[in-house]
Amino acid sequence: MTDVDLLIVGAGPTGLFAAYYAGFRDLSTAVVDSLPEPGGQVTAMYPEKMIFDVAGFPAIRGRDLVAALVEQAAQWKPTYLLGRKASTLSPNGDGFTVSLGDGTEVHAGAILITAGIGEFTPRPLPAGDGWLGRGMVHFVPELDIYRDKHVVVVGGGDSAFDWALALHPIAASVKLVHRRAKFRAHPPTVRAVEELGVPIITDAEVTALRGEPTVQECDIRVKGSDPVTHQADVVVAALGFTADLGPLETWGFKLSHRAIEVDSTGKTAVDRVYAAGDVAQYPGKVKLIATGFGEAATAVNNIAVALNPEAHLFPGHSSNDG
Repeated sequence: MTDVDLLIVGAGPTGLFAAYYAGFRDLSTAVVDSLPEPGGQVTAMYPEKMIFDVAGFPAIRGRDLVAALVEQAAQWKPTYLLGRKASTLSPNGDGFTVSLGDGTEVHAGAILITAGIGEFTPRPLPAGDGWLGRGMVHFVPELDIYRDKHVVVVGGGDSAFDWALALHPIAASVKLVHRRAKFRAHPPTVRAVEELGVPIITDAEVTALRGEPTVQECDIRVKGSDPVTHQADVVVAALGFTADLGPLETWGFKLSHRAIEVDSTGKTAVDRVYAAGDVAQYPGKVKLIATGFGEAATAVNNIAVALNPEAHLFPGHSSNDG
């Protein structure tokens, strides 16, 4: 059994910053995540994308942000329990026992849920059945492997346009296909892709992929027209994803729109269990990485007092000597 003051469920940016801040408050910490690497959604879905809403960085690549957060937390030596899903929560004396999917048990005085959107599953491309790993992908883990490739990006959201923007300088060609004429993506990103001259094919869908052993071409059909064959070494199906909280939904929280309701301190309906980041919900919530960092600090400071009523809520400034 791992025994810590605080168990953090979720190793995304919010969870990693919470691990740092908990160490700053002199709390021993374990971080559990079902993914095999720290970074959560950033590592799994857009490690190469530039992030623009982290204070102090005009722009920072996803993987670089995660690496910096891991380095920041490392000074306090948190225990990482990666590739394991938090399954059950049981009260245990002055804290909780959390059982993980591999049989590991963690005893913690308090818990902070930073699970983001929970477990996510990419929405399928109907024509892509059987092509995953054979030229069709949902995410782009490394840009350079697509150098000099002909890429077709399918989707109309932020991810689709971000991939088109990132791949344009290195790919032989990039086309973007969307089934509607309007986009969900952030308008400045749409304009940036348009200004690069990336072909954007709207009211259209990819109807077939062909090639052996991997994709070499795909058919794109514009509404009301016959399919047209396009060269494609890679098809990026950026169609969004579905997500759920998995076993966390059985832990006694009040849930709203697949998120956990919290008060202004981050406290959930379960005593000594807090939540921060995208998984936390309260009136006026804005889901940004920057928001998650502030919520993590607020929750950890309140957890420190919950664990030791003689502790001060205000921790002092981290820039103070000593």
